[in-house]
Amino acid sequence: MTRKKFLTAVGGAGALSLALAACGGNSTSSSTGSNGKVDGTGKTLTVLFSTKPQYPQEQQAWFKKTADKFKQETGATLQWETFPTANDEMTRIQTSVVSGTGPDVYGLGTTFTPTAYSTGAFVKLGDAEWNMIGGKDKFVPASLGISGPDDKNQIGIPFVSRPFVMAYNTELLQNAGIDKPATTWDEFSEHGKKLTSGDQFGLAIAYKDNFDPWKFIWGMSIQAGNKLIDGKSVKIDDPTVKKAYETYFGWLTNDHSVDPASVGWGNAQALAAFAAGKAAYFPMTSPLSIPTLDKSAVKGKYKYALMPMIPPGATSRPPNGVEAASILSGDNLVVADYSKQKDLAFAFIKMITEKDAQSDYYSIFGELPTNADAAKALNNDPMVAPALESAAKSVATPFSGAWGDVQLALTNVAVQSIPDLAAGSVSDSDLSSRLKDAQSKSQAALDRAK
Repeated sequence: MTRKKFLTAVGGAGALSLALAACGGNSTSSSTGSNGKVDGTGKTLTVLFSTKPQYPQEQQAWFKKTADKFKQETGATLQWETFPTANDEMTRIQTSVVSGTGPDVYGLGTTFTPTAYSTGAFVKLGDAEWNMIGGKDKFVPASLGISGPDDKNQIGIPFVSRPFVMAYNTELLQNAGIDKPATTWDEFSEHGKKLTSGDQFGLAIAYKDNFDPWKFIWGMSIQAGNKLIDGKSVKIDDPTVKKAYETYFGWLTNDHSVDPASVGWGNAQALAAFAAGKAAYFPMTSPLSIPTLDKSAVKGKYKYALMPMIPPGATSRPPNGVEAASILSGDNLVVADYSKQKDLAFAFIKMITEKDAQSDYYSIFGELPTNADAAKALNNDPMVAPALESAAKSVATPFSGAWGDVQLALTNVAVQSIPDLAAGSVSDSDLSSRLKDAQSKSQAALDRAK
C-alpha cells in the first residue's frame, strides 16, 4: 500500500496534498558532539506510548526517570503522549500521516507495525540507523520477526517482547484433582467448569479488554488451519472463526465458568480476580503480571504454562494447523519520517534498549527484554521459562497493511456482543451477521492494501 493510497483512503485529496508536502522528511537537526553524544539542548522529543492500566503509577514514575536521564545525556526535553486503546493507536497513526506532524517516536504494538510500514511515513532502517542504536546484533533475533516485510525493509526496533501464556493457581488445580494444566481448548473448557464453585470461577476472562479478545480468535483459528489473511482473501466469515467465538463466548454463556461481571472487565480486572484467588486460570497474560501476583494472595501458588495449541472441537491439530502458542507480540519503536529530531530519536531508542535499561524495565513491568544480553540473564528463571518457550513458538500476524483493520474488526465482533453476553447468550444469527460485517470491512481494507 503506497503512502498516496493510504492517505487518500483515510484523509481525502485535500489532506493528501498537505501530507505529501509535510512528510518530505528531514535527516537530522540535532548536533553530535566530539564524544559521539547528541546535543539536544533546547529541543523537545515527543514520544507516544500505550498506557499500562495495570501499573499507572509505575509507568508515570518510569516516564519521569527516563526523561530525567535523557535530559542528562542529551540536554533535550522528553515529552510523553499516550494512547489507551487499539482504535486510538490506529487513529494516531492515521492523523499523523495525514498531517505530517505528531510524535517523533511511536511505541507501537507489533501487530500495528505492518500498518505503519504501509504508509511509507516512518524511517526505513539501514546500516547507519542500526549503528546509531548499537547494531542489529544487540537484539534477540526472534524479536525482529515483525520489524518489516523482510530483513532489508524494516522500520520497527524491538523494545519489549510479550509472549502470551496462561497463569494457573496450583493449589486450586490440585484440590480439584487436576494434575497438569490444559493442553487443548476443549480440555481448558472442561477444567473451567470443574474448577467453578460458588464465588470461585474456573477462568478469569477480560471480555471488554481493548486488546485481548481478538488474540483468542486468531490463535484458535490458525491452530485450525485458517490464516485469516490468505493471499488476496480475508477469511473471517469462516467456520473456524465462528467456532472460536462460540468457544470464547461459551465459557461465560454455556459453561458459566466465568464471573458474570467479566463482561465489563479489562485485563487489569481479570488479573485482579486471579490475584485474589477467585479464578483458577488466567489466560492471555505474560510475565507482565508477575509484579502484581507476587504482591497478592496467590504468591507462591501460581505458575505459568503455554496456552492450549489444539483448536476447539479437536484432540489434535489438523495437518494444516499451526502450532501457535502466541502471536509474535511486544512493542516496536518507529521513528516518524517527518521528525526534525531524528538524531535525538535514535539516541532515545539506544538509551532504552541498552541492557541495564531493559533489565530495569523488566523488573518494574515484567515485560521480557529484546536486548540479547538482558534476555539471556533470564534463561535460568523457572518462572519465566514458559514465556520463553511461548516466544519460541510464537507466530507473526500477517505483515499486511490491512492487518490493523482486520484486528479491529475481530475486536469489534466482541465489542458488539457485550450486551448479548450481559443478557446471557449470543445468538447464532447475531454472531453470523457480525462476522459477515467484519468480513466485508476487512476484505475492503485488504483490497485497498493490495
